[in-house]
Amino acid sequence: MKKLFIAAFALVALAVAPKTYAQTKMVGGAAMYPTKDIVDNAVNSKDHTTLVAAVKAAGLVETLKSAGPFTVFAPTNEAFDKLPKGTVETLVKPENKATLTKILTYHVLAGKFSAADIITKIKAGMGKAEFKTVQGGTLTAMMQGKKVYLVDEKGGKSWITIADVNQKNGVIHVVNTVLMPN
Repeated sequence: MKKLFIAAFALVALAVAPKTYAQTKMVGGAAMYPTKDIVDNAVNSKDHTTLVAAVKAAGLVETLKSAGPFTVFAPTNEAFDKLPKGTVETLVKPENKATLTKILTYHVLAGKFSAADIITKIKAGMGKAEFKTVQGGTLTAMMQGKKVYLVDEKGGKSWITIADVNQKNGVIHVVNTVLMPN
C-alpha cells in the first residue's frame, strides 16, 4: 500500500511539474513563478526595481500580496525613465503618496485578465476594449497587428511587451510606458 501511495504521488508530481514549469516566465533576468504572488516575483526582476520601490513607497505591498486576483500592467525601469527628469524621485516622497498611489493603482485591474481575455474583449468591442482600473479610471486596449497596446486617459500609449506572467494572485503584463490617469 505504501509503495502504491508513493507511486501515485510521484505520478501526480510528474503530471503537474511540466505545467508549472511551462508557465514560469523569465522577466528581468529572473524566473517568475506562478506559485508566488505579484510582489514576491516582482522583487526579483532587475527590470522592475523602480516599480517595486514605488509600490513600497505607496504602501501597496500588502494589497498586491493579498488573494486578489489582480491584473497588473507592470512598467519597466525604462518606462519610468521616459517620464520627465525628477518625476520618480518626486513621486516617491511621503508627501506625494496619494499621487503615487493613484498612478500605480491605475495600472491594476480587479480580476485576472490573460492576453487572450483582453484580445477577446477587443474583438467583441470592434477593435477597442475599456477596462476599469482599481484607481477608478479607464484604460482602453487595442491591437495593432499582433501587438496589444493600452491607451491611458491622457492619450499615452503603452505596449504589452511580455504577456501572461501568471502569479498565484493574478497575472502581470509587462508594459513599456507608464500609464497616466486624469
